[in-house]
Amino acid sequence: MRRNLRTIAGATAGLALAAAAVTLIPNADAATAAFRRGPDPSAASIRATNGPFTISRTTVARQSGFGGGDIFAPTDTSQGTFGAVAIAPGFTATRSSMAWLAPRIASQGFVVFNIDTLTTSDQPAQRGRELLAALDFLTATSTVKSKIDKNRLAVVGHSMGGGGTLEAAKSRPSLKAAVPLTPWDLTKNFAGVTVPTMIIGAQADTIAPVRQHSERFFASLPSNVDTGYLELAGASHFAPNIPNTTIASTSVAWLKRFVDADTRYEQFLCPGPATSATVSQYETNCPHRG
Repeated sequence: MRRNLRTIAGATAGLALAAAAVTLIPNADAATAAFRRGPDPSAASIRATNGPFTISRTTVARQSGFGGGDIFAPTDTSQGTFGAVAIAPGFTATRSSMAWLAPRIASQGFVVFNIDTLTTSDQPAQRGRELLAALDFLTATSTVKSKIDKNRLAVVGHSMGGGGTLEAAKSRPSLKAAVPLTPWDLTKNFAGVTVPTMIIGAQADTIAPVRQHSERFFASLPSNVDTGYLELAGASHFAPNIPNTTIASTSVAWLKRFVDADTRYEQFLCPGPATSATVSQYETNCPHRG
């Protein structure tokens, strides 16, 4: 076994991602600093509905590799190019189910593509291919391609889209980050994943119970890869379909840390939140290497 999940005890209520700031890893060299976008973060800023960047929205019609979607991109290009993130919905769902999260992440300094799948019944492996096709479209064809650093790409997805996120990370190791949300997949072993991956499960999930899905996925990930697991206390499988500050702030911190290599966000991941009314479990292998 790789390791057992542990419950981190604490008395802090709510998501205290930055309740006790830790010293940043002293490896923020010139290259790392060059990817930083936006002002110094705070616990409040990563939880905010609107980040520091004003964003625009572009709708994309159905393509051969995915079902179309909405691109959210910062309008300010004075700080350079941005990392890009593709988001996939779950089984039977459309991009409207993740419409709250995409602009929220984009406003923190990312180009975000919230996609529809080719059919709402597509399985995780197919959703993984659709996420990658969407990233390829973003970097090669989209009207915002000049805003994107094609070497800094990530995937996010809910349910079967979360399984697709893991599948995409397995098949494209050049990705910088993956964030599966209450993921579902018949495949349980993702030992081949080398992409920094934060899995967010839900304690009361009856569709993708964490013991059969999120926890097993997490336990299968290699110990020499930057990984994390956060479990939403008392939450259902559909927690990612409505605005959720814990999901948003954790996703933002993980994407900033690994897509942008921005060590300013390490403080929100290590040691991370204590158990509370919103977080039932949290584990990550600190300090992070990426």
